Amino acid sequence: MQTRRLVLSSLAASVLTAAFVPPSHAQQLSSGIDTTTFDHSVRPQDDFYRYVNGGWLKTAQIPADASSWGAFQELRENSRNAEHQLFEDASKANALSGSPERKVGDLYASFMDSARVEKLGTAPLQSALEHVASLSNNKQLPAEFAYFARMGVRLPEGVFVGADGKKSTVNIVQLSQSGLGMPDRDYYLKQDPKMTATRAAYVDYITTMLTLAKQPDPADAAARIVALETAIATPQWERARNRDRDATYNKMTVAELEALTPSFDWKAYLNAADLSKATDVIVRQPDYVKALDPIFANTPIGTWKEYLAFKLIDGYADELPSGFVQAHFAFRGKTLSGQQELAARWKRAVDGTDSDLGEAAGTLYIAKYFKPEAKARMDALVKNIVNAYKVGIDSLDWMSPETKAQAKDKLAHFKVKIGAPDKARDYSTLVIQRGDLFGNEQRANEFEYADMASRLGKPVDNMRWGMTAPTVNAQYNSSANDITFPAGILQPPFFQVNADDAVNYGAIGAVIGHEIGHGFDDQGRKSDGEGNLRDWWTAADATAYQARTTKLGAEYDAINPIDDLHINGKLTMGENIGDLSGLAQAYRAYRISLNGKEAPVIDGLTGDQRFFIGFAQIWRGKIRDDALRQRLLTDPHSPGDYRAMVPLVNNDVFETTFEVKPGDKMYLAPADRVKIW
Repeated sequence: MQTRRLVLSSLAASVLTAAFVPPSHAQQLSSGIDTTTFDHSVRPQDDFYRYVNGGWLKTAQIPADASSWGAFQELRENSRNAEHQLFEDASKANALSGSPERKVGDLYASFMDSARVEKLGTAPLQSALEHVASLSNNKQLPAEFAYFARMGVRLPEGVFVGADGKKSTVNIVQLSQSGLGMPDRDYYLKQDPKMTATRAAYVDYITTMLTLAKQPDPADAAARIVALETAIATPQWERARNRDRDATYNKMTVAELEALTPSFDWKAYLNAADLSKATDVIVRQPDYVKALDPIFANTPIGTWKEYLAFKLIDGYADELPSGFVQAHFAFRGKTLSGQQELAARWKRAVDGTDSDLGEAAGTLYIAKYFKPEAKARMDALVKNIVNAYKVGIDSLDWMSPETKAQAKDKLAHFKVKIGAPDKARDYSTLVIQRGDLFGNEQRANEFEYADMASRLGKPVDNMRWGMTAPTVNAQYNSSANDITFPAGILQPPFFQVNADDAVNYGAIGAVIGHEIGHGFDDQGRKSDGEGNLRDWWTAADATAYQARTTKLGAEYDAINPIDDLHINGKLTMGENIGDLSGLAQAYRAYRISLNGKEAPVIDGLTGDQRFFIGFAQIWRGKIRDDALRQRLLTDPHSPGDYRAMVPLVNNDVFETTFEVKPGDKMYLAPADRVKIW
């Protein structure tokens, strides 16, 4: 099943007025530090990341079915294993027809029935392929694109309904560049040997998929598809530019949109896509849309038919017989990410079920694995870190009182979601049938599309969640000004209910601080407490802020993890600010929590030492070279080891705690350290 970006799902959000609930000290809390991961041959003053994680790095192996491995991936595997048992039980429970448990069990069972998938062969594809084959001219493309948008097929323009950036309570149609089959425009345009070989492998992959689906002239069609995608990729914006929330906010009427591409009838598309009520749209990359016009006009309909057929086959490869699955893995798993083996079918079934029925699956997960005391500890941590940010804002010597007041007002409007939605989504209209894997996935895509389209003309529902409960991640939503911490991330080493506060502040506390920090990063700072794009900064304060972010970007730009590829400081800026500020505010919150006292020494480590060790532990990881190359080009996050190291070398307390001196590799002169929040 193709994992797609989840829509925001309903929740009664927690607010920042929860009473502080300290951990019980009736029992002795552990340090939460796993010292078996240490490498004592490395001085903490020279490489703190390897001092804390070097023992693990020496012995850990990336599983053959993974492209990377570390603390995040270990927790994701734990969540997957937990869901596996839940889904197996649900598939055998014979629950009430139409109930969430029955749908989860039936969807999982349909994926596991590989014999049925093999027997059906390509028959499930035929209706959609015939739809493509019936096209006779380019004027039919708008309606055809709408047809495939419902099926979740990637097209040159991604059209969706979401919050208006300058009126965050209103839903509006938005357009964003899309349509590529490789991870980024650089895969089409860069001329180095690695990218040239990847493009050749992509042509082979398309040829194989078209051959398996018995499409005509597969080799030549593959070449034409890649040529079309190259034409689409050429005017696309670079990822760093796409981060700019001002540049990507371009509101226009539908008539103005149509003027950008006279060769593509946008009104016809919107009508066919159940978006006919739209009068205005937000176009994220107007010059890209304009550049599509000659592509729409001059590309023969035969090439568009080949492109759409391949997009369909590629998008539904996991629901097709093993030949499609293996070819899909060989390119997308092995060539692009270095993965050595295809993940077991049950793992892919779990991932697909979580993607399609995430909140129904999450309800089962929460009932068994999420404890109320975990939420109470998280509520307390969040409250303290929000308070720390408030203290931090007041302490800034470069920010004016006017801007500080606006920043604190935004902070006061933050909303928090912890664990899972209070009320799961209603999946009653989604039909799930055992023995119909392809149909289940198609209907799930259509269900999500209909849900998205139905929001047009309605107020934004900020009670929705954008992550499922078992997800090992966290999120800031700028238009809602809220932060989300699913149950999946509330596990060791990120969060330990029975551990002393120091390690929790260093680990999950830094994650909380990171997500709050997104509200004040280079793009988050552009919106207010209501989630509206609004410049609330004085000119002098904005200049002072940008001087600091430029200095931070230069630190990351200088890092060269592999080949000639450097971290892109502009692409990763928001995440880097989140990491830097999250660590600083988590430490401030930890010290506030001690009420002026010193923490006890546990396992020979002071509280401050445990705090920083807890931070470094969460970033342990290994990654295959191909996956690292892809991430450096496409991922707004820096590689994990640098997410640990760079915030530490810029942190005064870390330097003092571990007695880092000039000449040590972790030493950065005070004048060169970056402090933002």
